[in-house]
Amino acid sequence: MKIGLIPVNVGVASAEKMIAVAKKAESVGVESVWTFEHVIVPNEYESKYPYSPNGKMGTTPETNFIDPLIALTLIAANTTSLRLGTGINILPQTNPLLLAKQAASLDMVSGGRFMLGLGIGWLEEEFLAMGTPFERRGARFDDYVTAMKQVWTGDTVEHQSDFLNWTGFKSYPVPSQKPHLPVHIGGTKGKVFERVAKYGEGWFSPTMAPDDIKPGLDQLKAACAAEGRDITEIEVSSMWLFNDDAYDNLKRFEDLGVSRLICPLFGLGTANPIEGIDRLGSELISKL
Repeated sequence: MKIGLIPVNVGVASAEKMIAVAKKAESVGVESVWTFEHVIVPNEYESKYPYSPNGKMGTTPETNFIDPLIALTLIAANTTSLRLGTGINILPQTNPLLLAKQAASLDMVSGGRFMLGLGIGWLEEEFLAMGTPFERRGARFDDYVTAMKQVWTGDTVEHQSDFLNWTGFKSYPVPSQKPHLPVHIGGTKGKVFERVAKYGEGWFSPTMAPDDIKPGLDQLKAACAAEGRDITEIEVSSMWLFNDDAYDNLKRFEDLGVSRLICPLFGLGTANPIEGIDRLGSELISKL
């Protein structure tokens, strides 16, 4: 079982503290670190965050949200084997050509350690601030993923759609990982399972417990079958808490076919994440 940590870029007081967390994680055998993304946090918003009972995300407008790709580039420069993931970046509100360029560049400079986690987004107020339509964001997501993978081939790009008009160019560098860097699609709502089966190398589930992820795995299996794929082709990552049930839950996740468990830093059970990472390494990772 691979163990990851999230988010290494939120509520960060300094670059030095972010680097310290990443280095400690690598030293104890953590496989990967992950980021959250919000370009802005509105003072007030009507949009409903789908993964909390009150419909609100657990951050204030004043919370530091270091840009995920900048944060992971800094971490890449200060580590050697730690894998780097966005969990997730909001694809339909960004420029897909710029993101394709940035992602390929990060994969190259990190030595092929980057995993691009993507989602369709939920915060309409953020789309408005970014100057992008909230409507048809699912269709935009599908089109952007298809187009970005074409960019990563290194071949001449020809892609025309309702959203893009790309023709007669190449973009280098291409990702170090072949045939392209892995795309992990996040969420449990809407058409996420169809999207994972059609476009993804991984599924990032925000669920915290084995019982919560099992219905999603069943839906993903069916979606993969419809696309002529086997669910074992998909790397499944789930959120997970390092608590009294951690080891038993790890085994249950493993039996379900989950490949990676990603612990929120707050879920380490310590005020100081460095201490929590040390405990995670000595009490769990060293025994796997």
